[in-house]
Amino acid sequence: MRYLNLLAAAALIAFTPALSHAAIISQPGTPAPVPAALDTTTPTTSKTFSDAERMGIEDIIHDYLINKHPEVLMEAMRELQKRDQATAETKSKAAIAGAKDKIYNDPNTQVGGNPKGNVTVVEFFDYQCGYCKMSEESILKLLKEDKEVKFLYKEFPILGPMSVTASKAAFASIKQGKYIKFHDALMAKKEHLSEDIIYQTAKDVGLDVEKLKKDAADEATAKIVDESLKLGTDVGVRGTPMFIIGDQVYPGALQYEQLKKAVDEARAAKK
Repeated sequence: MRYLNLLAAAALIAFTPALSHAAIISQPGTPAPVPAALDTTTPTTSKTFSDAERMGIEDIIHDYLINKHPEVLMEAMRELQKRDQATAETKSKAAIAGAKDKIYNDPNTQVGGNPKGNVTVVEFFDYQCGYCKMSEESILKLLKEDKEVKFLYKEFPILGPMSVTASKAAFASIKQGKYIKFHDALMAKKEHLSEDIIYQTAKDVGLDVEKLKKDAADEATAKIVDESLKLGTDVGVRGTPMFIIGDQVYPGALQYEQLKKAVDEARAAKK
């Protein structure tokens, strides 16, 4: 709705001068008059359209955009979305710069790959996110092939109560030293998660399920999940997955080639 309102306003602004264009075209051999809105040497005046005139303008705009050139609407929508995304990414980068310590030095954040790697990849994810699971294969391949990547796992459970349950269980698994193994197993699940699936998966990777449930129910674990959610919200995560690689933000699923390119560019930027 916001985009449609903006389009309507833009169209009215764009078309109104065109409707009175004939009134400001000069005769051959005479200077073209300066529209009042652009003439700084004389006081500006404004014209109030009657209801009938306004309806006529709206009909012309409607006919042009809907019947003759609907592609203009699509082009405008794409441009508005592009500008919105650019603004969001700029704000996100600024927020990330102000939260570097929480992102990179949080003791509750688990580290994969090479802890001393020369490029750090940060992923905000949800265990029920299909796009996160699409990226998982690319992540595993990257960590296998590039031994200089440090990977930070950022829990961002936004897809309902079961996502929160899975994150609590994942954080609880840290105490048993099996976080990454449990994480990868949960990401491999194609079906919607349930408590039975979460804890059966925990059992399958060798976790003590009763201890895991007890630790997951601890208030301290809930606080860690809340802090992780707050961090993601503060740095502008609007959906999962979202990656931070070097000083760049990459929203959405990444294929291996895209992930590798982002890492290579971050590494080159350091030289």
